[in-house]
Amino acid sequence: MIVFRYLAREIFLTLGAVSMVLLVIIMSGRFIKYLAQAAQGLLDPGVLFLIMGYRIPGFLQLILPLGLFLGILLAYGRLYLESEMTVLTATGMSQTRLLGYTLVPAALIALIGALLSFSLAPMGVREVAAILQEQDALTEFDTLVPGRFQSMKDGVRVTYAEDLTRGREQLEGVFISDLGKNTRGGSSTISLLVAPSGHQQILEDGSRYLILEDGYRYDGNPGEADYRMIKYDTYAVLLPKPSVALASSDRESMRTRELMASTQQKMRTELHWRLSIPVLTFIITLLAVPLSRVSPRQGRFLKLLPAVFLYMAYLGLLIASRDALDKGRMPAVLGMWPVHGVFLLIGLGLMYWDSLRRLLARRRASGQPQEVQHA
Repeated sequence: MIVFRYLAREIFLTLGAVSMVLLVIIMSGRFIKYLAQAAQGLLDPGVLFLIMGYRIPGFLQLILPLGLFLGILLAYGRLYLESEMTVLTATGMSQTRLLGYTLVPAALIALIGALLSFSLAPMGVREVAAILQEQDALTEFDTLVPGRFQSMKDGVRVTYAEDLTRGREQLEGVFISDLGKNTRGGSSTISLLVAPSGHQQILEDGSRYLILEDGYRYDGNPGEADYRMIKYDTYAVLLPKPSVALASSDRESMRTRELMASTQQKMRTELHWRLSIPVLTFIITLLAVPLSRVSPRQGRFLKLLPAVFLYMAYLGLLIASRDALDKGRMPAVLGMWPVHGVFLLIGLGLMYWDSLRRLLARRRASGQPQEVQHA
């Protein structure tokens, strides 16, 4: 029991460190993407951290198996390097027993992965979709940031407000630039609206307008000097609705019981994918235990790069089989089990290769005829 606790502690410490680093890297890239949308006025900056929180389960369902795989490689590699594993082997620790000890923390990670894959990750996708739909209903008036030029309509419109007062109901120092096409020559035209103040007005049909007061409008062609200036007392600008593309498909947000009840091919594929997460965890544990075996002269990182390539091949084949199932290139009854079966055989081969080789050597030696010595 003492040995088991020691090995489990080493695995979990390395697993936690590796998973935290991977989570920070992945979340940083995704946060930058959402931050760019917020800077363009497509998202309310106040919901960024809420979106990232709901995305964490989806990230963790793939990070934890990889963290476990690297954790076993690094933790056991250090034990081999410092001859601790040699001492354990001398006291009766076999590879099969070591695998049995390792499967216990792997079972815990597989259970967490199943919870994430079957429940928490789809729930997070649904919540993110709901937030983005709410953001899709916002106009540029709702997403304006004081003192910042914000591009709308794919750069066709640029809006600026010096300040927002009275609970974002009143704009101060408004500037709006609109690009259009000249109906006669086909060249680009520009319209500039400048007003000291403005406010939003919602009509009965739901249309929203920005009402500018006591301002000026300038119309003309860039590079030419024939601009027209119009002074107005009141000017209404229709506020478009920015479109926010959803980051995931509908099946990723479906509950697992709905996938099990569905007969559609894509829904069955999604169910197979969710089942693959806990299965993947057990098989990579079988792969990691023999791959972590190194001699002190080799160094703990000798097999790390080939092991990572093996993991990437496993995950890549799972993704390829998911695509093949979606397109009907593979029988639906097979699912992703052929890929799991191949890497299960690879893991068993790595695990018991030395024993099999010694068995074959003994059989060859026993099958050779012995020489008879004559006096």
